[in-house]
Amino acid sequence: MKRNNLLSHSFHALVVREEEQGVFVKQIERQQTDMLPPGEVLIKVLFSSLNYKDALSAAGNRGVTRRYPHTPGIDAAGVIVESDHGTLRPGDEVLVCGYDLGMNTPGGFGQYIRVPAAWVLPRPAGLTAEQAMQIGTAGFTAALSVSALLQSGIQPADGTVLVTGASGGVGCFAVALLCRLGFTVTAATGKIVAMPFLRELGASDFLSREQASAGKERMLLRERWAGVVDTVGGQILATAIKSTKYGGIVSCCGNAASGELPVSVYPFILRGVTLKGIDSAQCPLARRKEIWELMAGKWHGAWPAAISRTVPLADIGGCIDQMLQGKIWGRVVVDLWGQK
Repeated sequence: MKRNNLLSHSFHALVVREEEQGVFVKQIERQQTDMLPPGEVLIKVLFSSLNYKDALSAAGNRGVTRRYPHTPGIDAAGVIVESDHGTLRPGDEVLVCGYDLGMNTPGGFGQYIRVPAAWVLPRPAGLTAEQAMQIGTAGFTAALSVSALLQSGIQPADGTVLVTGASGGVGCFAVALLCRLGFTVTAATGKIVAMPFLRELGASDFLSREQASAGKERMLLRERWAGVVDTVGGQILATAIKSTKYGGIVSCCGNAASGELPVSVYPFILRGVTLKGIDSAQCPLARRKEIWELMAGKWHGAWPAAISRTVPLADIGGCIDQMLQGKIWGRVVVDLWGQK
C-alpha cells in the first residue's frame, strides 16, 4: 500500500496514554499527519460523534484498544485531502464509521485520519457532515436493528415494540425511528430523568431497569412484544426474549449490561422467536450504503434536534467521563474545528 505524504499537516487530537499500569489519562495534543499509520486516504475530519465504544477505549479497555497511546473516535465525517485511490479524490465529502477506526487505528477525535479506501463511504447528499454524525455508528446501528424488524414482517398493527437501553445513542435513535414508522414503543431505561426526552421522541410507555430484568426464575413470561431492539444484553435481553410474542423478532446489538445470555431454548422452540444479531463495524459496503441512503432520504428527519448536542473537541474528555458515569443520554456530536 502506497503512503501519500505530499504535505505534513499539524493538527489536534484527543490522545489517551497509559501513565502507569492501569492508569489512563486523556488530553488534547498536537500531532502531525506523518505520524498517522499507512492508508490510501487522508481525511480532514470536520465532525465526529461519541459512542460507548469510544468511552471504553478512552478508559483503557483492552478488548477495544490493544495499544496506547491512542486516539479514539469510531466515527468521522470530513473531506478527502490526499488519496491514492482512483475513485476517491481530494475534495470529496465522505464518511468513515466502524471497521477498525478509533479502536486500533487513530480515530475521529483527531482532526485528520488516514484510512484504507475500503472504509470510505461518500457522504449522502441529503445529509450535512454534522447531521451524519448526529446519526453516526449509533444511529446506523439503530437503523440496522429497525430494518431487521421490518424485514421480518413486523408491522405496527402487530403490537408494541420494546427498546432497551433507550436513553443511549442506539436506543434513542431506535425509539425515534420506530415511532416515525408508526410503531407503539415502550422504552426501557434506568434513567428516570431521561423519560421526558424519550417521550418527546415518541415513546408511549416505560420500563425501569428492574422491570426490564424481571422473571429470572421463569423459562417463559407473558407475551408482550411484537419485536424488540435490545442494546444492552444480559438479563434484560433474556427477559425481553421470554416476553416476545409468538413469531416475534429480537434484534441484539450491545453488551453494556453483560455479554452473557441466561435464557433457555423455550422461547425459540415454543414461540418461534427469532434472535437477530446486529453488527455495524464490519457491515458489508452494499448494505452500509443502503442504510445510509435511507437515513438521508426516506427516514431523514425521523429524529428531533433534541436528540443530540454538539461540543468542541476540547470538551470531549468531560463528555467521555459523563458517559462512563451513566450521565449522558442522546447523542454527542464533536466539532473538530469548533471553539468554545
